[in-house]
Amino acid sequence: MEPSSPFAGALRGPQQPGQPSHQQQPMQQPHQIAASMTNISGNSSGIAYRIDHRDSNTLLVANISSGATMKVKPGAMVAMEGTVQVRGEVKVSLKKLFTGGEMAESIFSGFGEVLLAPEIWGDVVPITIDPQTTWRIGKDAFLASTQEVIRTNKSQGLGKGLFSGEGIFVTEVTGTGILFVQSLGAIVQRTLRTGEEWVVDNGHLVAWTASYKIERIKGGGFISRAATDEGLVCRFTGPGTIYIQTRNPEALVGWIRAQMPSQSY
Repeated sequence: MEPSSPFAGALRGPQQPGQPSHQQQPMQQPHQIAASMTNISGNSSGIAYRIDHRDSNTLLVANISSGATMKVKPGAMVAMEGTVQVRGEVKVSLKKLFTGGEMAESIFSGFGEVLLAPEIWGDVVPITIDPQTTWRIGKDAFLASTQEVIRTNKSQGLGKGLFSGEGIFVTEVTGTGILFVQSLGAIVQRTLRTGEEWVVDNGHLVAWTASYKIERIKGGGFISRAATDEGLVCRFTGPGTIYIQTRNPEALVGWIRAQMPSQSY
């Protein structure tokens, strides 16, 4: 069973009082946006799930059937039934030294309900993984997955690694099942047509299938928070899909640091 759609339909412009209905013109909405207030539910690989309290206090509720397992980011569990068992698993790899991404995972099995949540306020979205499509995710995007979803680290080249914000290696997701990604802030989806381009600040990437290249853009700190006259962004080209988070972790850290009182000695 596929997850129920988390995406809103076309948005319409405001109706003017007394305006005839045949003159109403809908606003063009070529892209899909994750509906932040809509709960999501589904069932895959023996895991029935529901995503509640979107989009800032999101909670993933997973019911594990007997014989099924679920892969979870360490520390993401809020609570669980006593019939659920947990074991830790670490994928040892030299690549982990360079990625900055955590490849350890907790394996939940047995049967019963598990409550999972991101470590900070944000959203959770399920992505259907199939053998025909390879997804790539940001280094902090993984929250959980069903048992047949596979994460591996792949080199994306030195240039992209240094400037994309994701490291020399990027996490690729393949297999079959459901991947649950987390974000800081809400999640926006963009589905690109062939040849269509979107430019995304690298700190806002969650997951993507479209190809991209790194380029410089005028804007300095406003675009990339770099102390230069130019910023680095990712230019995506369709076909493919991009999930974007509405808040940037580095910008949040900078804002918190700026609010802290300075120490004088």
